[in-house]
Amino acid sequence: MRLLPGFLSLVAQRHLLSEVRHVLACAPLYSPAMPRSGSPYSVRMSNCGSLGWLSDRSGYRYSPTHPVTGAPWPPIPHPILDLWHETTGAAYAPEACLINCYAPTARLGLHRDQDEHAKDAPILSISLGDTALFRLGGPDRKSPTRSFRLGSGDLMVLEGPSRHWFHGVDRIAPGTSQLLPEGGRINLTLRRVTVP
Repeated sequence: MRLLPGFLSLVAQRHLLSEVRHVLACAPLYSPAMPRSGSPYSVRMSNCGSLGWLSDRSGYRYSPTHPVTGAPWPPIPHPILDLWHETTGAAYAPEACLINCYAPTARLGLHRDQDEHAKDAPILSISLGDTALFRLGGPDRKSPTRSFRLGSGDLMVLEGPSRHWFHGVDRIAPGTSQLLPEGGRINLTLRRVTVP
């Protein structure tokens, strides 16, 4: 795991946020549901790229279309693609950029990103807005965990063994960033889905 604190300047964060808002105008945020139970997530989601990650009663999967509008996902903006190549060193492009929108009270339980065929491809996480208390575990759900803060403009790369570690967001610290007028946090998670 590589943490890149303060990687994005405030100007770069604002530019990236503008790109994300353009994406959300075409692919609006929706409320996913847990498989089987149908319980709603506390995090709202959207995607961009050729594939988008979905969660609903039928399970976890990738789809080329928005679950509500039925429209194809917008392409991943070039500045986000540039960050992928710069930080991961991968010559291939990501196919999915999951957009998680955290309200001040939202959280995300421990999980692993295991729905991709490209199991060895890195994952890039980009944080915008309020600071999150991020929890990182190990390869098993019962592995010891450690917590650290992800602030606005911080990037994190999960690669190698950490690509398969459990991780989650325990809580958001309201008021720690002025980037989002409405408060909360936006996280972008870039993944390669198919084997390059």
